[in-house]
Amino acid sequence: MIAGGDSHARPVRLGLRENWLQFTFLVVVNVCVGGLVGLERTTVPLIGTQVFGLTSDLAVFAFIIAFGVTKALTNLAAGALTARFTRKQLLLTGWALGVPVPFMLAWAPSWWWIIGANVLLGLNQGLTWSMTVNMKIDLVGPQRRGLATGLNEAAGYVAVGATALLTGYLATSYGLRPVPELIGVVFVAAGLGLSLVVRDTAAHVALELAQHHTPKPAERTGFWAIFTRTTWRDRSLRGASQAGLVNNLNDGLTWGVFPLLFTEYGLGLAAVGLIKGLYPLLWGLGQIPTGHLADRIGRKPLIVTGMFVQSFGFVLALTLLAWPLLAGITSAIALGIGTAMVYPALIASISDHAHPTWRANALGTYRFWRDIGYAAGALVAGIIADALNLEATVVAAAVLTALSGLLAAYWITERGTVTTYLAEKNSPSDATGEPPR
Repeated sequence: MIAGGDSHARPVRLGLRENWLQFTFLVVVNVCVGGLVGLERTTVPLIGTQVFGLTSDLAVFAFIIAFGVTKALTNLAAGALTARFTRKQLLLTGWALGVPVPFMLAWAPSWWWIIGANVLLGLNQGLTWSMTVNMKIDLVGPQRRGLATGLNEAAGYVAVGATALLTGYLATSYGLRPVPELIGVVFVAAGLGLSLVVRDTAAHVALELAQHHTPKPAERTGFWAIFTRTTWRDRSLRGASQAGLVNNLNDGLTWGVFPLLFTEYGLGLAAVGLIKGLYPLLWGLGQIPTGHLADRIGRKPLIVTGMFVQSFGFVLALTLLAWPLLAGITSAIALGIGTAMVYPALIASISDHAHPTWRANALGTYRFWRDIGYAAGALVAGIIADALNLEATVVAAAVLTALSGLLAAYWITERGTVTTYLAEKNSPSDATGEPPR
């Protein structure tokens, strides 16, 4: 069997090396996941203004709001659904929901069809991306969570960036539709096909539970108990959740604002595609070293520093706007590097503070708040842009990101490096799962 044979043919083991084949399949699956959402990064805001004649920025950004809300709710549901369905079943369901998306984007007769496509895209992304990251974390065990999440997110966001870059060039040669959107058919077919051959990771979760040094928590671990704990009651989980929300607020804002802003300042589709592609490319590639670094120096330094680097990226976009290509490239570089520092460290931090019995729900809650950021970013950008201008939205993003970095510094506690993991293995921990004081 392509996926590596029957799961009972050899003992289940945790680790990246021990599960490299399954891990590799899942990396490629996430390339397809990222590629599908990358279809929209360059062209869709311009389709709204140039094809459908929308004049309100908030109306243009409605597709991002639809995507963000749907993806966030799906992330939340995905954590709870893992109690009833296998990770693989949910992964396949996500791909089935994504099948119509490229065709709807390519031939939508009205803007409402674009919004509908983004509802399906949100469902697709919420299930497929959630399951690939959960399955990778299941495979590698506690000591390589940062690297595992870094590789997962790197694969997805490199694909986002490469597809955004490609669609920009295709749009220059063939127009905004339908050619740029139809490359999504390749991503759907490949992602669905590979998802059929990967194995489920339930046995790896069971093994980690058997080896886990912290007793199963005595308090309630139902859906709402974990939702409230991840959202507010646990200060580290709270700190990570708010940082994730603001991080994706930035992405949602730039997704809608940057194509309109830089075309307003005279850049063509190819240049906009370069800016929109460079940001997630650096975000993606950077997560491989930053994910590994998060396992060595801890999660918090990368999270806090990364938020301030992103804030600086928005400052660069404004101060260099007289030279729009330079402004776009430098801001994309800073935003990409800052996000690469933050992204794997946040997921690893959530995993560090969650017991394996409720980790999927905690990650689902975190990803809910993180991806609500897409909708929040588009909503904030649309309201401010309609009331003031596009430049004012960039100012708002810079301020919010800096404030989020300060909150992360205050709330998040460290529990994620190899050193602390080994120390905790021989130290008492209370029943709530809080780190030893």
